[in-house]
Amino acid sequence: MPGKAPARRTVLKGAALAGTAGLGAAACSTESDLGHAENPTPTAPVDLGAASAVPAGSSKLFREQRLLVTCAEDGTYTALSAQCTHAGCVLDKIEGDEANCPCHGSRFSVTNGAAVKGPASVPLPKVPVRVENGKLIAGPKA
Repeated sequence: MPGKAPARRTVLKGAALAGTAGLGAAACSTESDLGHAENPTPTAPVDLGAASAVPAGSSKLFREQRLLVTCAEDGTYTALSAQCTHAGCVLDKIEGDEANCPCHGSRFSVTNGAAVKGPASVPLPKVPVRVENGKLIAGPKA
């Protein structure tokens, strides 16, 4: 019946569903530079254990602390957030010179944090790191 208008209840249900769908889309939005990554870097110094756990020329994920540490061939350490800048998932593995996000497949350079495969487009934030008494300390004032 092309001439019959939809019932008021049908129109209201459609409007409510459209509003709910909009909220869901907004919740998945990644318009910020860090996606859903809340506090992607430590807010206090974090003891990562023995510096020898990250030998020269290698990288290691510290998933519980959400950190990725790389030691260059010259013994210089670099620390990065291990929380994906797309949706905030913690990186799960290192393959070659790239760290992988298990949620949407983003990949990041372990040396500088650059996003090398999307959907992430923002690099991993850098985190200060130092060696103190043979231990790696990452975070503020490191």
